[in-house]
Amino acid sequence: MMLPNQPLAERLRPRQLSEFCGQEHLVGKNAVLRKVIESGNIPSFILWGPPGVGKTTLAGIIANTLKRPFFHLSAVHSGVKDVRETIEKAKSQQFFNQPNPILFIDEIHRFNKSQQDSLLSAVEQGVITLIGATTENPSFEVIAPLLSRCQVYVMKPLPEEELIMLMNKALKKDTYLAAYDIEIAEHEALIRVSGGDARKLYNALELVVSSEADESSSEKIIINNAMVLNHVQKNLALYDKNGEQHYDIISAFIKSLRGSDPNAAVYWLARMVEGGEDPKFIARRMLILAAEDIGIANPNALLLAQACFEAVNVIGWPESRIILSEAAIYLATSPKSNSSYMAIEGAIGSVKSEGDIPVPLHLRNAPTKLMKNLGYGKEYKYAHSYSGNFVPDNFLPEEIKGTVFYDPGVNSREEEIRKRLSVMWNDIYNYNKEDESKK
Repeated sequence: MMLPNQPLAERLRPRQLSEFCGQEHLVGKNAVLRKVIESGNIPSFILWGPPGVGKTTLAGIIANTLKRPFFHLSAVHSGVKDVRETIEKAKSQQFFNQPNPILFIDEIHRFNKSQQDSLLSAVEQGVITLIGATTENPSFEVIAPLLSRCQVYVMKPLPEEELIMLMNKALKKDTYLAAYDIEIAEHEALIRVSGGDARKLYNALELVVSSEADESSSEKIIINNAMVLNHVQKNLALYDKNGEQHYDIISAFIKSLRGSDPNAAVYWLARMVEGGEDPKFIARRMLILAAEDIGIANPNALLLAQACFEAVNVIGWPESRIILSEAAIYLATSPKSNSSYMAIEGAIGSVKSEGDIPVPLHLRNAPTKLMKNLGYGKEYKYAHSYSGNFVPDNFLPEEIKGTVFYDPGVNSREEEIRKRLSVMWNDIYNYNKEDESKK
């Protein structure tokens, strides 16, 4: 019997793999994780993805499918003592060759080093099978010894078609919603506010229906975009009752930095500080922005962001707020360029489209006589043997010779870079031509 105050997302939580929506690359037919589940011999692994894509649900389904004892801890509310008590319970259930229990740890990235260390022995000895869930990159947040003992599976935001499927399922299968005559005339606003998050989608849908039922005497509820935005904005606290608003706030923070608005950046930073956000989470996002959005326009930004990241780990809270503020203001007021980001994206696109083009012979390594006889390294021009430590040569495969991946941005530093490159590579980096086109 479902409790009347259970959220829609909980009432409709899938219990079987056949009911699970999305993540076809992991649990679809012949997909990697589905094969592992069907084999019955699952390793410890970490599910990495944004909120509301089914990490907790999938862990429960796996335990149910394999008929394993299931322990659930939240890294927000649990400590080393809770971990050890759970491991002892798991040990007590190991008899008659029964498979080991599954320990699911939600938001495992919030465990500190000592908490993660307390899991190592149990995972290594097979006392438990660990399933961790994280919204953060495990490479940064999970200690290397534990990460080396786990597979990592990446979960993706739900696409529009799957979100629409979930809406239709809710209208048909949920007892509460089925009591109303509901028509979703427009899906766009529900999809937009969900951001690919099924839980947000269900929260918004339930909020709109309950609000309309309270305000209207009509037996039929027709949901449109204006109605959704009106109710969600008026009831933001209720809509965001699971605390996921911080993904919107970090988005506003990053966009303020990118938009060179230090006032807005400090405001959104204050919102995160007051909300108890992890300072490492904030510092790491600034580190990414320094490379992606400032880049060569001010290379010192990356150094300062790295120093900020290291400092908040050493200083701790609440003094870290000052360091974060200094870094945020510096990044917001720095000149911006995404030329490095665009360069690597363009190069990766070329690799994907052109395939593995052979390395030109003159650029190949020639450590043996046979390789030298085959022409490896032949006619390579050693730059330091020429005036100015530069000599025009072709360093790309012949098939993509002359392709420009790095286009210097419009800022004082990169304009100097463009001038220098135009002297060296006049046919590729023609400063005057490029400069005039950007005026």
